[in-house]
Amino acid sequence: MATEEIKGAVDFRGLILGFSGAALQYMGESKAAGEAQVQNMALAHQNIEILALLAEKTKGNLNDDEESLLRQLLLDLRMRFIEKSRKSK
Repeated sequence: MATEEIKGAVDFRGLILGFSGAALQYMGESKAAGEAQVQNMALAHQNIEILALLAEKTKGNLNDDEESLLRQLLLDLRMRFIEKSRKSK
């Protein structure tokens, strides 16, 4: 089995974008090429809550760009989650 080489260092920005992307995918907002669209609102909510937890636990330790990105992602994801939840009822 071949191993893939990890390119670049993992940083906070990449971490929060990963959780954000997962939340969007679970809400059915994006899908990988060739895959069926799957919606799992419980997992979307879990990823949003992980981001909220990271925001709380890193408060005062982020630079302005990281803090702004995290705040914007949380706002966008929460609004999308509410909208998707209303549509599915």
